[in-house]
Amino acid sequence: MQDIQGAMQDLLEQKVEEGSERGLQLAVYYRGELIVDAYAGIADQASGRAVDGNTLFPVFSTTKGVVATLIHLLAERGLLNYDTKIADIWPEFGVNGKADATIGHALYHTSGIPHMPAGVTVADVGDWDKMCEEIARLTPQWPPGEHMEYHAITYGWILGEVARRIDGRPFSQILKEDICEPLGITDMYVGLPEGMEHRVAVLEEPGYVQPTEAADALQAIPAWICPLHEWMNTPAARRACVPASNGIMSARAAARHYAALLPGGIDGVQLLPDSRMKVATAPLRLKDGVPLPRGMGYGLGQEGNIMGDRLQVFGHGGYGGSIAFADPELGLAVGFTKNLYSQSDAGMSIMEELKRRVAGL
Repeated sequence: MQDIQGAMQDLLEQKVEEGSERGLQLAVYYRGELIVDAYAGIADQASGRAVDGNTLFPVFSTTKGVVATLIHLLAERGLLNYDTKIADIWPEFGVNGKADATIGHALYHTSGIPHMPAGVTVADVGDWDKMCEEIARLTPQWPPGEHMEYHAITYGWILGEVARRIDGRPFSQILKEDICEPLGITDMYVGLPEGMEHRVAVLEEPGYVQPTEAADALQAIPAWICPLHEWMNTPAARRACVPASNGIMSARAAARHYAALLPGGIDGVQLLPDSRMKVATAPLRLKDGVPLPRGMGYGLGQEGNIMGDRLQVFGHGGYGGSIAFADPELGLAVGFTKNLYSQSDAGMSIMEELKRRVAGL
């Protein structure tokens, strides 16, 4: 196992030295054992602060997989069903054509409201109640369940408010108490607490081009929240609770979450039974019956995907290249975090080398 740790550490350092990455972490569990805990590079160019194993990285949509796990935990406890109508839990949601939208639709990104509400601003994103009120009033672009389109930001408020209304605790508290504490995770946040700013990596995107926004566009990621890397470098964005897209964590935490979803779990803790994970990772099938590489809140493997080409692999990636996933067949759970967003992204080559090394174990 020492060979794979050393090889992956060398590879990360090489990617930093050649300039394809600035700062990054890789954590890998294999059959319940942490076999890679590697990191390299710079977390903050201005100060020269180096990345270590405790550095926290904004991971954008990699957070979505954690949201899904929380919903599946509620289902396992008998507090919801996937065909439960969202409006049965959140009555204000059931207007403007959304009365029949279910929790399953939200998990599969088929609820019809991928677009952000018109008229909200970047300052509103940190106001949970306001954003939920605006989401509840949206009109779907298609009848719920008939079409899949990625709900880049709205996903988090839809499912986060469902969880809050069922459970009674704020989303960040549910995350802390139901996922982090059972697993001994101390470095995974959706809503960064006070006193943690000094641990967060600064994001860079040197080739960024600002998108144009049509006045009548129904945009999942509106131009006013862009550049995303600049938004997530602000204290306000880091402190907000945006479950779809502003998680801040280490690679260790991301990998440990997925290790706890594999058969046998990690250190005696398996968050969800195999039977629940089989349902949670069933590929979406629309009217044509063709399986799509999307589970209930998790992305699934497909050809050319960084996670692998098998539908059994599940996880979620995020804007800029972070990713976390589990491969049940290999008994593998991976967390990968980084802070340089560029065309030279080394994530794919790092994962290819990791899988090659794991295959030899």
